[in-house]
Amino acid sequence: MTDWVIEVANLRNYLGQTWVHDNVNFNVARGEIIAIIGGSGAGKTTILRSLLLLQTPTEGSIKLFNQEVWQLDNEQLQVLRRRTGMLFQKSALFSGMSILENVMFPLQHLTQLNDDFIREIAFLKLLLVGIEAKDVNKLPSELSGGMQKRVAAARAIALEPDLLFLDEPVSGLDPKSAQAFDELLLFLRDQLGLTIVMVSHDVQSLERVTDRVIFLGEGRVINAGHLQEVRADPHRLIKDYFAAASS
Repeated sequence: MTDWVIEVANLRNYLGQTWVHDNVNFNVARGEIIAIIGGSGAGKTTILRSLLLLQTPTEGSIKLFNQEVWQLDNEQLQVLRRRTGMLFQKSALFSGMSILENVMFPLQHLTQLNDDFIREIAFLKLLLVGIEAKDVNKLPSELSGGMQKRVAAARAIALEPDLLFLDEPVSGLDPKSAQAFDELLLFLRDQLGLTIVMVSHDVQSLERVTDRVIFLGEGRVINAGHLQEVRADPHRLIKDYFAAASS
């Protein structure tokens, strides 16, 4: 029996007098790396916001870890949120804090641990993602884009989440840095047992890391499966998407 971490059923979202989603269905199994892809306006970010419990869908069901999320009270939702981590497109690090302080931040605000223990945990998370000990007191502006992404990843896993979300994780990175970050994602998935859901349009990155992709279009899931299977779908939107990505 498959251990589903995410179950989305009959999801509908009505925004701006338009049905952005109409009967969206998909599941994500524990340990998978899944990418949600599709053209502009397909509603990828709206799906991500719903999965992050930031937006209530118009209709439908979202289960995380076998819990129907919209039937939970605020306290239960907070517990559920702590089982998830988020890495934002532009890292969203606090510019006035050292990178160590950035990773300490969620631990300081969401746990009762003392500062010495929090500092130690944050230090170990930075080492885990490939930041050298000599750099932990640097400001984000003193690091390359690729290293900033690593710090953001360390902050995203600071609370030991089971489920990690990423928004365009390799956007703005050069090819070498993008490949290195993809390798980090695979490492973190394997070492920490993470389930990872990302929104991405970088086809090379998708080829390297995803187990499956979910293609959104026409308000629904047009196809879901291994990247090459989805890529071979003759549907017009899928053909146009990959043709544009290859140009």
